[in-house]
Amino acid sequence: MSTLSISRSTARRFLLAYQGLWPPRQQQGARGVLDFIRRVGCIQFDPIDIVGRNPDLVLQSRVRDYRPALLDDLLYTSRRLLDGWDKQAAIYLREDWPYFAPYRRARRERYFQSGNIVPQVAEHILRRIRAEGALSSLDFKNSPKTDWHWGPTSAARAGLEGLYAVGALGIRKRVRSRRYFDLTERLLSADLLAAPEPHADQDAYHDWHVLRRVGSMGLAAPNAGEHWLGIVGAKSAQRRKVLKRLVQRKVLVPLHVEGVPAWMFYLRTADLPLLERIRTQPPLEAQAAFIAPLDNLLWNRKMVQALFDFAYVWEVYKPKAKRRYGYYTLPVLYGEHFVARADFSLEKKPRRLRLNGWWWQPGVDVHTHMRAAVQAALDDFSAYLQAAPVDFSEEVL
Repeated sequence: MSTLSISRSTARRFLLAYQGLWPPRQQQGARGVLDFIRRVGCIQFDPIDIVGRNPDLVLQSRVRDYRPALLDDLLYTSRRLLDGWDKQAAIYLREDWPYFAPYRRARRERYFQSGNIVPQVAEHILRRIRAEGALSSLDFKNSPKTDWHWGPTSAARAGLEGLYAVGALGIRKRVRSRRYFDLTERLLSADLLAAPEPHADQDAYHDWHVLRRVGSMGLAAPNAGEHWLGIVGAKSAQRRKVLKRLVQRKVLVPLHVEGVPAWMFYLRTADLPLLERIRTQPPLEAQAAFIAPLDNLLWNRKMVQALFDFAYVWEVYKPKAKRRYGYYTLPVLYGEHFVARADFSLEKKPRRLRLNGWWWQPGVDVHTHMRAAVQAALDDFSAYLQAAPVDFSEEVL
């Protein structure tokens, strides 16, 4: 298949349109959430809650009048969505459960080795949950300490994490950041649990997961990085073979972007109609949005820098003295450009959005329409947080 060539502006607008940000906040309600997640496969979960958890921040920029209770209902009441693992901790459609059998199998091979803490505590944990219902790690008193991925933790918590990773447990509910685990058989239908693994072999699994990951981003580049995490058994060399195979199968299209000669990009053949629409569509009136730190749009930050001239580093794990901006700084999108960064916090009593820092990108022409668009985005952002509206002075905006 021949390689397409597009301008950087077209690449930016395609990415934003694909990601539901051209323009932002056009989806509606539960259907809008499900449609967006169906398109991108998954959104990344992170529990840090400064002005909402990462998935809430992803959705508030796509779904008009979004509130976090909407996602919680889809996860823990109607259960149309699942907490699981994809790139990392993620949220995806419940019908995707059978496709992740290779991940669960790999975790079982890792965690149920002789000497690992998980098999030592698994039966005790499962017996208690079977008898008592959903439990959190706090329900296991006096559990001894053990080593886990992030360092010392209780054996019970390690066991819960391991059983969750292999699919024996799922999340019944969350209370703030605390998870309550229950038997997966109580959370998913028998038909779904009994569904055969869809992948005939490892090549078929790799084809599915690499194609899915391209769809999670809209445009993909083969450079190594976090954006390819979670695909079992596919390191860089293997992944490049898969990309080549998907091009030969004509489900991926190679793409060059003018002005970015060192990069080869890929998009799904199924997304060519959207690309063509963006190429021929007149520019839209610019709107503004605040983008989540772990937003799908930002998964490949080197690609974002190449296409948008915007270098973003999430500084939440940096010591305060080494931060250039703020603890939980959000990129500010206006039209097809990132124009600023905002560091927010939320005062709880009374609920009020607080601006700790605002940094315009160098060279940005801050004009009247941009200020109005940013203020409109701030009003929507305050409403999403159910906080009092805040007007920021022209000294800031």
